[in-house]
Amino acid sequence: MAKIKVSVDRIDGHCNLPMQVGDHFFVEGSKLTVPEGEHICIWALQSMMPVFPILAEKDRLDEGHWVRNLSTFSCPDPKGLVQFRLEIVENS
Repeated sequence: MAKIKVSVDRIDGHCNLPMQVGDHFFVEGSKLTVPEGEHICIWALQSMMPVFPILAEKDRLDEGHWVRNLSTFSCPDPKGLVQFRLEIVENS
């Protein structure tokens, strides 16, 4: 099972949540872990959720599959663009 680290890489504009560059959380299977003192916007999370299961299988996908090249994800809020970095940090 892959463990995916999602971290705030860049903020262009104003995020009405106090997201900060470097804030992060982990997704492992159906488990979400947010370090103490940090949080995640539920709207950004819900837009990323369909990607997590397929990203966890990235190494098993065909060479040309678009997820093999996926490393960032943008928040859907047009007022404050938050860019997240998606990394597989453990793969069992």
